[in-house]
Amino acid sequence: MAQNTRTVGTPTNVTQKHNKGGIGESTLRPDGTLKVTGEFAYSSDMWHEDMLWGQTLRSTVAHAEIVSIDISEALAMPGVYSVLTYDDLPAEMKNYGLEIQDTPVLANGRVRHHGEPVALVAADHPETARRAAAKIKIDYRELPLVTDEASALAADAPLIHEGRDDHHSGHVPHPNIVHRQPIIRGNVEEARKRADVIVEGEYTFGMQDQAFLGPESGLAVPSEDGGVDLYVATQWLHSDLKQIAPVLGLPEEKVRMTLSGVGGAFGGREDISMQIHACLLALATNKPVKIVYNRFESFFGHVHRHPAKLWYEHGATKDGKITHMKCKIVLDGGAYASASPAVVGNASSLSVGPYVIDDVDIEAIALYTNNPPCGAMRGFGAVQACFAYEAQMDKLAAKLGMDPVEFRQLNAMEMGTIMPTGQVVDSPAPVAELLRRVKARPLPPERQWETAGEGADVRALPGGLSNTTHGEGVVRGVGYAVGIKNVGFSEGFDDYSTARVRLEVINGEPVAMVHTAMAEVGQGGVTVHAQIARTELGVTQVTIHPADTQVGSAGSTSASRQTYMTGGAVKNTCEAVREALLEMGRRKNGSYHPAWAHAELLLEGGKVVTDGGEVLADIADILENEAIDLELEFRHRPTVAFDLKTGQGDGHVQYTFAAHRAVVEVDTELGLVKVVELATAQDVGKALNMLSVVGQIQGGTTQGLGVAVMEEIIVDPKTAKVRNPSFTDYLIPTILDTPTIPVDVLELADPNAPYGLRGLGEAPTLSSTPAVLAAIRQATGLELNKTPIRPEALTGTL
Repeated sequence: MAQNTRTVGTPTNVTQKHNKGGIGESTLRPDGTLKVTGEFAYSSDMWHEDMLWGQTLRSTVAHAEIVSIDISEALAMPGVYSVLTYDDLPAEMKNYGLEIQDTPVLANGRVRHHGEPVALVAADHPETARRAAAKIKIDYRELPLVTDEASALAADAPLIHEGRDDHHSGHVPHPNIVHRQPIIRGNVEEARKRADVIVEGEYTFGMQDQAFLGPESGLAVPSEDGGVDLYVATQWLHSDLKQIAPVLGLPEEKVRMTLSGVGGAFGGREDISMQIHACLLALATNKPVKIVYNRFESFFGHVHRHPAKLWYEHGATKDGKITHMKCKIVLDGGAYASASPAVVGNASSLSVGPYVIDDVDIEAIALYTNNPPCGAMRGFGAVQACFAYEAQMDKLAAKLGMDPVEFRQLNAMEMGTIMPTGQVVDSPAPVAELLRRVKARPLPPERQWETAGEGADVRALPGGLSNTTHGEGVVRGVGYAVGIKNVGFSEGFDDYSTARVRLEVINGEPVAMVHTAMAEVGQGGVTVHAQIARTELGVTQVTIHPADTQVGSAGSTSASRQTYMTGGAVKNTCEAVREALLEMGRRKNGSYHPAWAHAELLLEGGKVVTDGGEVLADIADILENEAIDLELEFRHRPTVAFDLKTGQGDGHVQYTFAAHRAVVEVDTELGLVKVVELATAQDVGKALNMLSVVGQIQGGTTQGLGVAVMEEIIVDPKTAKVRNPSFTDYLIPTILDTPTIPVDVLELADPNAPYGLRGLGEAPTLSSTPAVLAAIRQATGLELNKTPIRPEALTGTL
């Protein structure tokens, strides 16, 4: 898509340097060709002899009592094998959830959001299953709706979940609050007195969908031992397992899960969707059952990004130093908790941005409402905060008459900065340098609208192929933004990953097999695991075992954590295998060659060599008919939960940073926007595969562009129903909307991380959105405090 540049900083702790296809090389993805040619098998492609098709019946209203359910007509249809409702669930545990088990497998006497699952059907044909579900008759008695902060926190507000045992005065002052996290540091009122200028703003962030292209799907196969084998597209096999087994009434060892082809995720597959439903139907019918959502159902089958209301106040002295910050962030969590508590922790702890501000007063909450459930999405709470605090930085710079980039650089954090939570940033934080790099990049050439005439390429104009403008009223704007994101699970969560590595000789060649439960969702983890194995074991041939629950957990493919965590597990296990191999070599050959006693022996090109390059033995000759097979866990350094009153605590493992410069052209008469370029700079610690690094950065940047100018799930405030559950009405950027994205990669090693790497997948999603908004503001002079920007906001026709 665009060229990239690369800057190497502090040397990283790479064990081996000379193995072809190892880390640092842009090795090609093993699944890449299959995916672009359409040959890759996704979960929706699975098939089993004599399988049935499952269908979910979902509520047509957002909040109602279920008066009655009549399934008789559905059961009477030829080809229907089973119809299940809440009363048919087999176990005492009938709820599930990532952090709070508040989500019913099927609605129990009440629905809390539009599209909630109410009944299941299994039939011998997908159309039969669909028609049977349509014949189920449900009598609803609609209940008052909770749709926003005012209706959720009113004294007489309907309670979304009665009897919450974690509701207590102080931490969660109202039962419709899922979680609350304040952060207090310094003295805001005293600091406010030192401010020469104060700015405040109210910001609204729309509900974004992950919009992965592969819909939710899976195949459940009953087994002879009374258990079930589930093949599914997910982000976290072992988390699914812990939620699925109890509601099936089975021990975990009888629920065997295997990852099938995943067509994207971005957080939307971290929660359960069809997994339990398929297993229930398979066990009820004793036949394999496949469920595949269509696009319409997919919008109801997974959580979305939290919409948010954010209020901020900042002060600064006349020489440009920020004095204080106050903010309140209200996230709409929808009907069920999902990952809302963790999202609140991220939003609050990162709400200050990558800046030095000693005096802060922060509060973040997530609400229960009757809107669609919201949870994990790329950026995880930091996206909403970045949109608001970066708008505030531009307001402060304008009020002080300062350049917006220089103002940010003046206040930029660096290594040694103390976060509002009291945590010290103990690895490189090149915020000012990232901003310098995006600003220094040459701007794209100006377009000469007045001379373009009939020969103009309309694809380059605002409105594109709609051919609505030929340059009249088009103005250019440039905007900047920078963001901070945490890496890995935080706040004391036992975040670990497991890897099994086997080294053996096959057909005379040493071959490594890497087995993890990591969900490959398109991020390129399988590529990196093979690179690590080649680097650490000096082999050419590496086999990646299919991900399943027959090996220990790899955690979720989220939080920018997999290269750090499962990559770290593969690295550590390979190192242990290498040491076992060297010990085997010492036993066999040590008495014949004194070099075996050297501490620094390397594996390169299938051989054991000294650090001086002397070959001691072939790996294959050492192993002969034996194999080394080890499974180890890897953990990052410990974190702690934020204090529930002050927000203090070393809650995060690692921080990562990205900056963007957006160049836009806006038709001010029609309200159309063309993003011409989105230049970015990011510190990745160590690029294990530069091709993958650039792809991740450009992909995240494009998702941030989408929420800036087009993406939003529209929920009717009167009915709490989703109005646009399709790719016809929910718009995502196409290749014609995506601009040139030059990428500048810094590699400043984190001494605490494997190879010095830094998780990178989420950070570009943060700052791309506010950079685009800043550029549109600069072009139009409008305040624009809501995402996405729609034409009516630019033309004054709201």
